[in-house]
Amino acid sequence: MKNQDSVRTLKGIGEKSGKLFEKLGVFTVDDLLHDYPRAYHAYEEPAAIGELRENEIFAVAGILQKDASVRRFSNIQIVTVSLKDGTGSLQLTWYNMPYLRNTLQAGTYHVFYGKVVKKNNRLTMEQPEIYSRDGYREIMETLQPVYAQTRGLGNKAISRAVAQALDVRQLEKEYLPEKLRRKYELAEYNYAVEHIHFPKDRRELLAARRRLVFDEFFFFILAVRGLKEKRSDQKSAWTIRLAPEAEELKNRLPYRLTGAQERVLREIEGDLSGGLVMNRLVQGDVGSGKTIIAVLALLHVACNGFQGALMAPTEVLAKQHYENMSRLFEQYGVQKTPVLLTGSMTAREKRIAREKIRSHEADIVIGTHALIQESVVYDNLALVITDEQHRFGVGQRERLGSKGREPHVLVMSATPIPRTLAIILYGDLDISVIDELPKNRLPVKNCVVGVGYRQKAYAFIAKQAAAGRQAYVICPMVEPSELLDAENVLDYSRRLQEALPGVRVEYLHGKMKGSEKNRIMERFLAGEIQVLVSTTVIEVGVDVPNATVMMIENAERFGLAQLHQLRGRVGRGPYQSYCIMVNCGDQEGTQERLDILNRSNDGFYIASEDLKLRGPGDIFGLRQSGDLEFKLADIFTDAGLLKSVSEEADALLREDPALQAEEHQELRRKLDEYLEKSLDRLSL
Repeated sequence: MKNQDSVRTLKGIGEKSGKLFEKLGVFTVDDLLHDYPRAYHAYEEPAAIGELRENEIFAVAGILQKDASVRRFSNIQIVTVSLKDGTGSLQLTWYNMPYLRNTLQAGTYHVFYGKVVKKNNRLTMEQPEIYSRDGYREIMETLQPVYAQTRGLGNKAISRAVAQALDVRQLEKEYLPEKLRRKYELAEYNYAVEHIHFPKDRRELLAARRRLVFDEFFFFILAVRGLKEKRSDQKSAWTIRLAPEAEELKNRLPYRLTGAQERVLREIEGDLSGGLVMNRLVQGDVGSGKTIIAVLALLHVACNGFQGALMAPTEVLAKQHYENMSRLFEQYGVQKTPVLLTGSMTAREKRIAREKIRSHEADIVIGTHALIQESVVYDNLALVITDEQHRFGVGQRERLGSKGREPHVLVMSATPIPRTLAIILYGDLDISVIDELPKNRLPVKNCVVGVGYRQKAYAFIAKQAAAGRQAYVICPMVEPSELLDAENVLDYSRRLQEALPGVRVEYLHGKMKGSEKNRIMERFLAGEIQVLVSTTVIEVGVDVPNATVMMIENAERFGLAQLHQLRGRVGRGPYQSYCIMVNCGDQEGTQERLDILNRSNDGFYIASEDLKLRGPGDIFGLRQSGDLEFKLADIFTDAGLLKSVSEEADALLREDPALQAEEHQELRRKLDEYLEKSLDRLSL
């Protein structure tokens, strides 16, 4: 079987399950092989009931004293049985599985594996897996993969499909130079792919992961270096004289730019007027004032008779940029015309917008990916700005750039990454940092709490809603998982609706259609929704000045940099804002990590501390950092390896810039394949 064959060629995957796999982004056998587990569970020695902890997963074992009971509640059949030992008792519950009464009989020995919760003041395990003594012994001390799932396609079905794909796959030729594999003790590629899915132990898992992370970084950096080679010292067709209109607008603003904003603006103005093509990244903490810098840069270009474009990652954010810029220009008499272009506009609206762009009636074009469609023709496009740039692939950025004769490129990010890593990751860009917040911004008040604080948090959110304010609640998952112990958006929003009667609660997640996500965010922005339960899809979102509470469930499952990004969604208006981080676990070091956020609102300090604290042990949880679209690699956890890979990639390119040597032919082939497949997905 070829790895590019449809996943439906595997046994047991028909049309229905094939569509479910496609919802997860799995179309081919190769996609399935690279759909890596998001966590692993270790099947450990069964614990005594007295050792069980709420909201954690355990194995327990024993002989049943009574037969299971089956009772009906509405249309649900509930099977219950009690397990006791010398340290306590545990109730076990299954829903709509009445046939289990034939298995769960008095005098039989079983091992039960599942999540422990507290209901009606007693410990309960719901829907646990059931094993015989020998069956559990076979899997004990092994690591079992946990995959991203969707309703109707559970972890067991995905595991079976992956096992089958590994059996029938085409093996890859080794492409990494032998000296690199020896130097870094890297596993063979095919071994790594197999053992990232089904490691026998932690040692095998770490070996597989190290190899695959090395590869992700290696190809990413080779791609970045290729872009830098193309772009270095390019003469610009667009030499921009500094426009007095931009200086006048800056001076008339109701606030003064910070020293950091002034410094970065001067760097951008120097690039625009310097004769070479600008390729600059502006890193600025949440709320540091990057947008006004972008507006002033676009105004410089427009006043020179050229066009500028600003591309945002979401329609709602693009629309907000357009409305804010239109309002600003009207208020201060700026005679330039911004135009909006997004995918959800009607055919007539798009046609009118495209005509304004083509005829240069539009001086500044604001939009989403619609800006890079073939039907959009610009007139002297001299500056391209991408907002929240890590959401755009290299290919998308390149296509927007190709709309003009090598326009200046400015990319903006609110993701705080330590400078040493930023230089590696954004190697094709010059870097500017806005490391100062406006003086008038009220710092967010933070607290880290346990699950016992939830009711107080709900009461606080209700009080804020009654005062006319709004709140976000973040959950790490969209829907319930068979094994992962984490809050999910769908169940949580229902619970919150019950807990907050009279408060308008809605949910948002990445699996929703774009039009639906836009509608929800627009209603939230308009104040029609008071509490929004969401996944991290809102970390790059619109400014909602009225939102004053950010409550993050399972805060222990996120990296500090991402938690800081989420916190930045509040505190954007004149009201005091609050961030409540709920620590649902009791792992060693978790409280220490979260306390860094508790005592600091400085994103770059937080990112540096995250870098110090994170280690390989984090790989057993959910993906931690959302800053770049790596499948396995994490720039904080794997910072040391990233630096080594950067050095090796540079050394290789010095030795063989085009990778034409015979020993590098397989690597060249793999890099070409990578660029073709990943250019749009990988982010810079």
